[in-house]
Amino acid sequence: MAGIRDGLGALWSAPDTANMIQHEGRWFTWGEVRVLVERIDEALGSVGCGEGSRIGVVLGNRVESIAALVAILGKGRTIVTLNPMQPTSRVTTDLVNSMPQVVLAPAALWSESEFFSAAGKSGIVGFAVDGSVVEQRCGGPDVTIEAPRKEQNPVAVEMFTSGTTGPPKRVPLTWRQLDAAMSAVHSHTGAAGPDREPLTGRVSLVTLAIVHIGGLWAVLQALTEARPFVLLPRFTVEGWVGAVSEHKPRIASLPPAAMRSLLSADPPAEELASLRAVTAGTAFVSPDLADEFIGKYGIPVLIVYGATEFSGAVAGWTKPLHIEWWTRKRGSVGRPFPGVDLQTVDDNGEVLPVGQTGRLEVRAGQTGAGADGWMRTSDLAHLDEDGFLYIDGRADDAIIRGGFKVHPEVVSDVLRAHSSVLDACVFGRADDRLGQVPIAVVEFAEGAQEVSEDDLKTFARGKLTGYEVPVAIHAVDELPRGVSLKIDRRRLLDMVAEIEAARV
Repeated sequence: MAGIRDGLGALWSAPDTANMIQHEGRWFTWGEVRVLVERIDEALGSVGCGEGSRIGVVLGNRVESIAALVAILGKGRTIVTLNPMQPTSRVTTDLVNSMPQVVLAPAALWSESEFFSAAGKSGIVGFAVDGSVVEQRCGGPDVTIEAPRKEQNPVAVEMFTSGTTGPPKRVPLTWRQLDAAMSAVHSHTGAAGPDREPLTGRVSLVTLAIVHIGGLWAVLQALTEARPFVLLPRFTVEGWVGAVSEHKPRIASLPPAAMRSLLSADPPAEELASLRAVTAGTAFVSPDLADEFIGKYGIPVLIVYGATEFSGAVAGWTKPLHIEWWTRKRGSVGRPFPGVDLQTVDDNGEVLPVGQTGRLEVRAGQTGAGADGWMRTSDLAHLDEDGFLYIDGRADDAIIRGGFKVHPEVVSDVLRAHSSVLDACVFGRADDRLGQVPIAVVEFAEGAQEVSEDDLKTFARGKLTGYEVPVAIHAVDELPRGVSLKIDRRRLLDMVAEIEAARV
């Protein structure tokens, strides 16, 4: 299988009339996308951005983002992802903290004075990209970017993920990692490079936000295979079912939250008749949910396990595995992909025997791990005697909501910033649709005016990404604390249970 950069290069042999991306009901041809790719490339080249230059992109699910990916990665540059789902203040903070040499963003974001001013003061060159227009918005006309130093293992993508503690961190994914991950996926699925004319054959679906590793990976796989694809602006049952019904893919991605929504909407089975399997894995997939879907539609649910740090998935189910093992191994996330080794360790780093739960470690070409090759994760897991992996929980207190990681302390700090709040605590609660959701409990400052739950949510929405906002915020007279003055989580949960029972 050719590398990602080689795969992108193959697009130039496609005819300009070939359909490439279907977005909001309209097909964009390769010719249309190519023109925008070349304009972005020319703009970057005009300020000296060559191989290895770091280019920030406000990466929304739109055609302009796909063109930016091709222009940046196709020339060996590095893409620095910025999340458009965040408030402007958070996008601006991410921009300043990551300090790309150039940033590409929609014109609407450049009209926000906070973003525009921060880019200018930081010396970042900026371009607005909308439709087929690429327009410089920040940086002088004669500015030239300093050529980056040649790296032995150059980075292809820098994207945010969440660390095991503290605020989200930016993870560098090297070309070597991404190419190894792509090779592992094709070895696992049996897929190969395009053995057809570019941009022909079955249409694939991009279901997730492409600023998330799951969505970005789906785009990279489609581009590398030179395959036409549907780019959903966001997941909706109507949009997803419509795309499956129209294009009849054999495999499509369906995260657990989306799977639950689909089951609730109850579309006719004939609209999904082309599917031989659906893949799921951005969050914990309940085996009960998987069996409900299988029972209703007769379509296997192939669960995969991965993370941003692994450049995608490292373990999963195939259809043959599912046929042979699912009834005996339900609850597992599958077996490791070819070239991937897994083990669990105790708190001292000692390798545990089969069947014992410990911290999961991964060794693979796609992880970018240290000298010994093992990368330790935040997941608690065990491996059985047949090599199947089971995720048993997390070693940290992160909340995984619909595939996105929410750090309780980040949310608590925002609530504490409210003038009426003395302290706050946030924890995760199991949710059938999203896996987990954040619940907050606040203690008001003495003498401060108490505010409503809706007012606190409105305050939080101005400072947090939508998926970080708690679904419920309870107020108590005093947060329960132990002898060390840390909040007693068990007593807190009892208090919340009493509050919620009283409301019924």
